[in-house]
Amino acid sequence: MLTGIEEVDWASLGHAYGPADDVPELLRGLASADPAERETALDGMYGAVHHQGDVYDSTLACIPFLLELVADPGVQDRGCIVELLTSIGGIELDDEEEEEMSGLPFDDGEFIPAANYAMAAAAIAAGSDVFLGLVSDPDPEVRLAVPYALASLHPEPALVLTLLRERLTVERDTEVRLALVAAVGQIALRHASLRAETVDWLGWLARAAQDPGLRLAALAQRARCAPGEIPDDVVPWVTALLEEIRTASVSGAGSEPPRGAAPTLIGQVRELLEEHAAGRPAPWTEELLRTLHAALDDRVDDRIALVLAQLRSPDWGQRSDAIWLCGGLIRVWRGRYEEVVRLVGDQLHDPEPRLREAATSFLERLFELGAPAADALAARLARAPRGPADGFGDGSGGFGDGSGGFGGRSGGFGDGSGGFGEGCGDGFGEGFDGVGPSGREGALIALARAGDVRAVPLLARALEEGEVRRELLYAVDGLGPSAAVLAPLLRRRLARIELDERLYDRAAPLLHALAAARGVQALPEVLRVLRGAPANRRDRVREAALRTLAAFGPAAGEAVPDLRELLADGAAGVSTAAARALWAVEGDPAEVLPVLERWLRPVLPGADRCAAAQVLGEIGPAAVAAAPALRPALASRDLWVRVRAAAALWRVTGETEATLPVLLAAWEENRHARVDIAECLAEMGPAASEARLVLLTELTRRRRHNAREGASGTRDIHLDEKLLTLCRAALARMERETY
Repeated sequence: MLTGIEEVDWASLGHAYGPADDVPELLRGLASADPAERETALDGMYGAVHHQGDVYDSTLACIPFLLELVADPGVQDRGCIVELLTSIGGIELDDEEEEEMSGLPFDDGEFIPAANYAMAAAAIAAGSDVFLGLVSDPDPEVRLAVPYALASLHPEPALVLTLLRERLTVERDTEVRLALVAAVGQIALRHASLRAETVDWLGWLARAAQDPGLRLAALAQRARCAPGEIPDDVVPWVTALLEEIRTASVSGAGSEPPRGAAPTLIGQVRELLEEHAAGRPAPWTEELLRTLHAALDDRVDDRIALVLAQLRSPDWGQRSDAIWLCGGLIRVWRGRYEEVVRLVGDQLHDPEPRLREAATSFLERLFELGAPAADALAARLARAPRGPADGFGDGSGGFGDGSGGFGGRSGGFGDGSGGFGEGCGDGFGEGFDGVGPSGREGALIALARAGDVRAVPLLARALEEGEVRRELLYAVDGLGPSAAVLAPLLRRRLARIELDERLYDRAAPLLHALAAARGVQALPEVLRVLRGAPANRRDRVREAALRTLAAFGPAAGEAVPDLRELLADGAAGVSTAAARALWAVEGDPAEVLPVLERWLRPVLPGADRCAAAQVLGEIGPAAVAAAPALRPALASRDLWVRVRAAAALWRVTGETEATLPVLLAAWEENRHARVDIAECLAEMGPAASEARLVLLTELTRRRRHNAREGASGTRDIHLDEKLLTLCRAALARMERETY
């Protein structure tokens, strides 16, 4: 075994962490009889030799040995090695990348990585006949991994297609059968010449197969390959299949005993997946539904109907899947989610902790859209014990991104192109970390972000206890005047904070909450923080304190000497924040306008100019003398400078001839500027009538303006809903004041 491994000069090759002289040990570890040693070796291969999907010269040198290991029936866990080979050889360059690669000289530094991908694919394709004999391997884990490897790597797709379809007639393992169907769908997507017949075959299988799970898999893959041909009755069709699967009590991955813990990333991921599937008769339905949701794409009403049907299922696992799937749906698409949110709130009372965890995580990110679940959240908080609860994340996690991943026992029967914890598609957030704060705090954050005043006494109790999540303090601004009763508690907490290197992290959330609560009685404590800021992140500490003083307004008169001193600070953020606070306290523009004009100079960075313009806009007509300093910024190369300057100039002078075209151009240029622009348009009223079509168009869009592939932020949904509210307000004011 591993013949010739010593003949390779591994030390001259490299991987992610330097010379590859440790690779022989990793390869031997993959063949070890010890399961822990095999897992450690696999973790090392992914961590160094195939780090984050990269292909190094050492990765290429490993390919013959990995193929040898796969072919040896005496090697255990070969399914994992098949997946590793699939990942190494399955990276496909797009046309632009291939064109760039072909135009580079061989010794160009950019050529080597791209060339390595191509050479890896060619090398594994050349040896991929080894996979043909593994479709009937006695090890079900091998049979689970091989179909996607064949669909992705074998150079004869027609041969593979025939083999996969034939194997389906004799295969008895449920997840392997699903993997075979998913691989057929992958071939159809990759090879247009085979697509029509494959789509027809999948359609036949979706109707004719006896196993409802197989019918659902075929339906999902047909939808994926031909999304334009998804039938109108897909929701009742899928719902009926899910009910068949539930009543049949199909055994799935959750019925297998968990393996021992391993101190590796792969081991941790495996344990999380085993925990997720435990106690569920058919955990594989989640991946099938994710594939179907991705195919339905902008058919939002159908997707909502499907989620609602799942949320009403007697199977807690289906309800949990619905919540995670809806996380990606609501993050990307606008729609009527009131009933969905209400039903998710109902899950907070379920005895299954994983379902409660999913519901809490989902509701945390909804802000005002979480209102239909407010009663359920309040009831949950009223009876929940204090201290660590059952949360398993901070609301930022999800199981995959809708593109494949670890759906099955060892590597996924989806399309295999995704990974665990990307969480930005049909998961709900940036990744699943498995480390959870209090589920009680998550529910309280959701209730406060929904603006429900029942959160106030619960927040007060939390502030009297131990450490509080930052998000809980930042949620105070959603509670309006009712938050004022929290000010004494916030003040006490701020007074106890040491003025050390960690001051910003500890003080900033409290300062934000005090500003929202208008806790003027905390003025001495705020000044203590302002004056005692340490060198570490001093500017950010001061800016946070100055924002709080500005919120206190005239009642912060004691701070005036400090504010005047900081007007001359060398940091634009501090200087402009001091100007804003001084204006809020004294209401006299004479002292602050020269400071703000100084930070508008064209030679300064865009962030500095934006900060100054923002404050001038807040001052409004009283800052008219600064208008000449704002006008040059309308032609800045920095979009955000143009937006801030145009909004400020309108608020200062009421001019629309010069400002409105700048705002409308920026609207089209950068969608992330639309909330700020819409806020200004709403203030303009009829003066912004030229923007009517732009506003109406935004309101007709189904996709959220800030939806991003592969990323999401906690406030994304809130910001998009704010944009819609501002667009409606702007149009309403145009109509009202025109007539």
